[in-house]
Amino acid sequence: MESVNQESSTKHIVIGVAGGTGSGKTTVSQAILDRVGIDQIAYLQHDSYYRDRSQVPPDERVKTNFDHPDALESELLAHHLASLKVGQAVQVPVYDFTTHTREARTVTVEPRKVILVEGILIFAEKTLRELMDIKVFVDTDADVRFIRRLQRDITERRRTMESVIRQYTETVRPMHLEFVEPSKRYADVIIPEGGFNLAAIDMLVAKVNAMIDSE
Repeated sequence: MESVNQESSTKHIVIGVAGGTGSGKTTVSQAILDRVGIDQIAYLQHDSYYRDRSQVPPDERVKTNFDHPDALESELLAHHLASLKVGQAVQVPVYDFTTHTREARTVTVEPRKVILVEGILIFAEKTLRELMDIKVFVDTDADVRFIRRLQRDITERRRTMESVIRQYTETVRPMHLEFVEPSKRYADVIIPEGGFNLAAIDMLVAKVNAMIDSE
């Protein structure tokens, strides 16, 4: 008789954390990682799945609408989530935001009891939503989100202020209104004020721990 893989027979809990750019998604996700325990969580970010643009001339790459769902290989993320749910490790792409290309290397993510996936557009994709057990939307005022985006892109992604402002007005804001904001209706939990809402994070972490303990 064949032995059953213990990991594949375990119930996996998939948590999605979405919200607009600069809303505090990563802060909320980090709180879950810290308090539930990184040893129990497989963590994926939708940003890792931007399509490789190495075949496009550099001057043309920057014209891509990176805030549209088509810019991301969500079908690969869905495949990876499904694999993790049945106890299989996955190879997650590594994306370089300064060149808009994928690196040759990948990062191995092992299956865990909790699978945490974070991204602006994860609720806009039905195939991703259907794989989630808990959907959390981090809701933060637009002016706060813009300031955070500006600071991050200048500091971490070496963008100029002018380019960040142009991208925000031309694609980030319109795509937020078209795809991100409407996807809030799919959320099971809405967290105002992002990572500063400690009461909401406390309740979310308690729910996750209760689900783990019930398995």
